[in-house]
Amino acid sequence: MKELRGVYPILCTPFLDDGSVDLVSQARLVHHLLDAGAHGLGIFGNASEGYTLLHDERRAILKVVVEEVKGRVPLVVSSGHTGTDAAVELSREAEDLGADALMVLPPYYLKTAGEGLLYYFDAISRAVSIPIMVQDAPLMTQVVMPASLLARMGREIANVRYAKVEAPPTAPKVSGVVKAGGPVVFGGLNGQFLIEELERGARGTMPGSDMTALYVEIWNRMESGDRAGAWRLFTHILPLIRFELQPGLGVGAMKHNLAAAGVIRSARVRHPTVTLDECSLKELRFLREWVCAAPVDAARV
Repeated sequence: MKELRGVYPILCTPFLDDGSVDLVSQARLVHHLLDAGAHGLGIFGNASEGYTLLHDERRAILKVVVEEVKGRVPLVVSSGHTGTDAAVELSREAEDLGADALMVLPPYYLKTAGEGLLYYFDAISRAVSIPIMVQDAPLMTQVVMPASLLARMGREIANVRYAKVEAPPTAPKVSGVVKAGGPVVFGGLNGQFLIEELERGARGTMPGSDMTALYVEIWNRMESGDRAGAWRLFTHILPLIRFELQPGLGVGAMKHNLAAAGVIRSARVRHPTVTLDECSLKELRFLREWVCAAPVDAARV
C-alpha cells in the first residue's frame, strides 16, 4: 500500500431518531466524502462515537463502508481497547473485514507506560499485516507518549508506521517526532493547527466529516505553494473549527451540519455524547451560514 497522505475525515456514525444505526445514511456519507475529495477515510474514532457502538454494529458498519469505498481510498479503522487481548482481536477482525490500516489508542483505563506501551502495540503488530497508526491523544487518554517513545515504536515495532499527534501543542510535537526519526505523522484535533503541522512535516490530517471539501482545498493550496490562500481559507472556517472543539459538542455539531446539508437523515447522537441545546444550535446555524457565505476568495471550493 502506498504511504497514507492527505485529508482523512473521521466518519460520523449516523443514527435514526430511535437511536438505531442508519446504514443508508452511512453509505451516503461515504459517497459525500469521496465526492468532496477525501484522500482516505477514518472510522470508529472519537468523531464516530465508536465508544457507543456494540460489537455487531461495528461489524455491520465496517462491512457497509468497505463495500461503498470499493478500494478507491485507504480505510483507517480504530481498534484500540482498554485491554491488550481485546485490542488484538479487534485489530485482527478489522483487517479481515477490509481495513487498510489501523488507528490504535493506548490502554486508557489501567494505564501503562514505556515498556508496557511497547508490549501493547507490538502484540497488535504481531497479529496483523497492515500499518498501525499510534493515536497520541493525551487529552482523552491521559497517557503521555513522548516523541522519543513514538520514534522508538516506529523503529522497533514492524507495523507501526504512523502516529496521529493530538498532544497540544501539536506543532512542536510534530517537529519532535520528525526530528527523532519517528513514524509518519498525521494531525488531528479537527485540524486546529493543520497548516503549522504540515509545515513541520506532517503528511496528513484527520478532522471531522462535515467540512471535508474545505480541508481538501486547504491541503491543495498548501501542496501548490499557495500558503497565503491556505491561510485565508483556514481563517475563514476557524470559527466553526473552534466551536466544534468544545469538549462534548463537536460530534453533535458535525451531525447537525451534515443533516442540514442533506447527507444524513438525523443528527441523533448516543449518550454520553452531548445533544446540543437550542442556544448552541442557534450559534451553530450562524457559524454554518458564515462558512457558506465565503467572502472574497476564501472558500472558493
